[in-house]
Amino acid sequence: MENAMFCYQCEQTFGGKGCTKSGVCGKTPEIANLQDLLIYQLKGISCYARPLIEQGKKIDKDVVKFVENGLFTTLTNVNFDAEVHVRLLKEAQQIKEAIREQAPEGEYPEAATYTLSETKEDMLKDSVKAGIMHNQDLDEDIRSLRSTVLYGLKGISAYGHQARFIGFQDDQVDHMYFLGLEATTNDKLTLEDMIRMTMRVGEASVQVMKLLDEANTTRFQNPTVNKVNVNIKKGPFIIVSGHDLHDLEMLLEQTKGKGINIYTHGEMLPSHGYPELKKHKHLVGNFGSAWQNQQKEFDEVPGCILMTTNCLMKPRDSYKDRIFTTSVVGWDGVKYIDVKEDGSKDFTEIIEKALELGGFREDFGKKEILVGFGHHETLSHAEEIVKAVKGGVIRHFFLIGGCDGARPGRSYYTDLAQMVPKDCVILTLACGKYRFNKLDFGTVAGLPRLLDVGQCNDAYSAIRIATALADAFDTDVNSLPLTIILSWYEQKAVADLLALLSLGIKGMYLGPSLPAFLSPNVFQYLVDTFNINPISTPEDDLKAALKQAAL
Repeated sequence: MENAMFCYQCEQTFGGKGCTKSGVCGKTPEIANLQDLLIYQLKGISCYARPLIEQGKKIDKDVVKFVENGLFTTLTNVNFDAEVHVRLLKEAQQIKEAIREQAPEGEYPEAATYTLSETKEDMLKDSVKAGIMHNQDLDEDIRSLRSTVLYGLKGISAYGHQARFIGFQDDQVDHMYFLGLEATTNDKLTLEDMIRMTMRVGEASVQVMKLLDEANTTRFQNPTVNKVNVNIKKGPFIIVSGHDLHDLEMLLEQTKGKGINIYTHGEMLPSHGYPELKKHKHLVGNFGSAWQNQQKEFDEVPGCILMTTNCLMKPRDSYKDRIFTTSVVGWDGVKYIDVKEDGSKDFTEIIEKALELGGFREDFGKKEILVGFGHHETLSHAEEIVKAVKGGVIRHFFLIGGCDGARPGRSYYTDLAQMVPKDCVILTLACGKYRFNKLDFGTVAGLPRLLDVGQCNDAYSAIRIATALADAFDTDVNSLPLTIILSWYEQKAVADLLALLSLGIKGMYLGPSLPAFLSPNVFQYLVDTFNINPISTPEDDLKAALKQAAL
């Protein structure tokens, strides 16, 4: 069994059912099974934490931080280093034993009572019991909802981790990790209980996105509209990928005056909207496109790459010596930059390497794109927007965004964006925007037709914009001339979807394929309750959205 695995947490899972031989993401069975066991350990910790939370006791923030990190480490395209997982598994066992001492006497599930084996080989043998499909007798709808809860929590952990790194945390969100994980082990919970828990995870997702928005806008100020250069500039450089603005901030401080150009990549593009980041003149632009093109785009680049959060793919040999990871990201044999006791990081090694490589020899290209339409910036135009809608100048809003992937069918999102009529506005966020964000959509009512709202966590900004517009029209979000079309790839998109559902938002389109972890009954429940539509063709979906709006 050691060489088998089962994982269906991302959109590209093999055959739309599950990866069983190796992960499409590059995960080996060894990593997949160690990750299963790590989640099993986190569930065990949570079984002891839940009664303590219910007694009103505080869970040590170091334990919260560990569980959050553990969840994030197992998210798609984050960490592929077996030794890191073994270390985390051992630490989890110590934490579990310590929290067991504080927990009340009683019957606990096997995840709680399990004792970790000493060697990696034995851990891998034990991991069979931690597998998603281990209990063959489990009701498929319960299994589906347990998986949905877990993946929602993984998404939340990514946002919680970013906020905590700059000193922001929320007790309700912190408690949710434990309550949600415990629910996935609790055989007493009915289908209705698990649906309620799924919605609670959605509420926590809204809460954590609000927290991260507050963290980012407090530290880096509210994003404002900014033109971003998407060309190459002469000189040494470092490309920063991932999502963590604080890592970028520290690198910008440490490269000041050193003649190094800093480019964002992937989900870091929205950084250019934040005043406290864009004030650094050597933050010169955005390199490349979405995460799934990195192997081709990073191939033999004469500079360095820093991966701050997820979306790491197997580094090619042509750049393996110049890619660095930090935070929860890891790949065996890739240089890792750790955080120091005081929360700072020393980027000297990557800086020296970038200078040694020398960078691009000349400037290349002339193109700029607009970023920075967060809720604060967009709502500063609320009066004009409301007037334009009432006057029939703006007919409809389309939110087209989410996590991108490499599957060919994703051209749907480009085609759809190009087909959107000229009297409609497109809001976009997350890396799904790379499907169309370099195209020219022109303006409507004096506003750009394409408004880049930000990162995946800025689904919160989109919610704020929609809610404010609904208030202005004295209606609710579901009655707005707004259609939400989401692409999903990994677990942050699951957290975003659950957030929107928990707010009662209906009629969303989801694609490019349906999650393999949604059982037919659970999906039917979502269709019946929230009118979720699987995407079809751009033409048909556009027609349906505009027809619906005209009713």
